[in-house]
Amino acid sequence: MNKDPTTLVRRINDSAEFNRWCGFEVVSCEPGAVELAMPWRKEVGQYSGFLHAGVVGALIDTACGFAAATLVGPRLLAAHFSVNCLRPASGQRFVARARVVKPGKQQVFTCCELFAIENGVEKLVAVGETLLTVLPTEA
Repeated sequence: MNKDPTTLVRRINDSAEFNRWCGFEVVSCEPGAVELAMPWRKEVGQYSGFLHAGVVGALIDTACGFAAATLVGPRLLAAHFSVNCLRPASGQRFVARARVVKPGKQQVFTCCELFAIENGVEKLVAVGETLLTVLPTEA
């Protein structure tokens, strides 16, 4: 596995067309923790003008997967994830902060908080957690 988690996570992010379309940006990265950001664009909004819950889930799922990848490598799949939307996600920018709760050889448990930023003020808009399955390395 790459010893530099930032290089690994940025490479994974850059390789995912969906992440590029959304504008996901790796802000910071250390073993077991990642901060992922995305600017507001009307294309990611829902009918009332808030960030679509599907994109909320995608940010949380992606940040959690990246946090896990820093410890166990990039071969991961979400086995389960849950999201609780706490308030309408409205802002100029969104920041997901994920961390590994418990790493393992076959499963990794993670959690994440998603913040909306408007005029420099952060508001917690959603929380989530994932259970990721570690895939065997390719032969």
